[in-house]
Amino acid sequence: MSERRKFIAGNWKMNTTLPEALELVTELKRLVSRFRSVDIAVIPPALFVEPVHRRLEDSNVAVGVQNILQSGFGAFTGELSADMLKSVGATYCLAGHSERRQFYGDTNEIVNGKIKAILNAGILPIFCIGETLEQRESGQTFHVLGEQMRAGLEDISTEQLSTMVLAYEPVWAIGTGRTASPEQVGEVHSWLRNWMVENYDADTANAVRIQYGGSVKAENASELMSVPNVDGALVGGASLKAQSFAEIIKGSL
Repeated sequence: MSERRKFIAGNWKMNTTLPEALELVTELKRLVSRFRSVDIAVIPPALFVEPVHRRLEDSNVAVGVQNILQSGFGAFTGELSADMLKSVGATYCLAGHSERRQFYGDTNEIVNGKIKAILNAGILPIFCIGETLEQRESGQTFHVLGEQMRAGLEDISTEQLSTMVLAYEPVWAIGTGRTASPEQVGEVHSWLRNWMVENYDADTANAVRIQYGGSVKAENASELMSVPNVDGALVGGASLKAQSFAEIIKGSL
């Protein structure tokens, strides 16, 4: 089995002003310049992608985007396409984040369309999946994850999947201060790896990096990143301070 490089991405959600964003990445660039054995990305609001990308051009930090419209160009006032965002520096794009599913009606089918649009634009998707607290407590975790995987990856080839990142983000542990235990994380990540073996093949399953996202912070990063099949983290609030985000990255080494 080949070694998968860890991938740590910071999702800023709808936070920061542009001056704050540029100050943040300037400091982050200084703090993480020596970390060359891990892949790093920041995912700012779309408005800031180009200036943040320009500030990071000479660094080891890539830039992602939080959302795209699954349709192409056209009469979609207020929306942004994957091609547009690639043209201003986006390397990664989230698809299926729990907040998009919960607040904006992104169904599994819509997420599938976004993944296809992201891939067609030559951007790397970060495909987010996860269960709510109610679903976990009622024993539906793996049923929910299986449905999200099946529908979200419909018509996605082995070659395409092997370039993607999978992010397990239990909804009950996002922004709540609650973190899934290492045992819970390991169980789900192992299940996801096996799902890809059974539905694709072992080589493809081994190529996909599975991030954990759910109240990851400097204090728990090292323990979480040492769990088998955890190949990185999708970090929320802790990525809004350069020092704490750098400590999480350091904890993944």
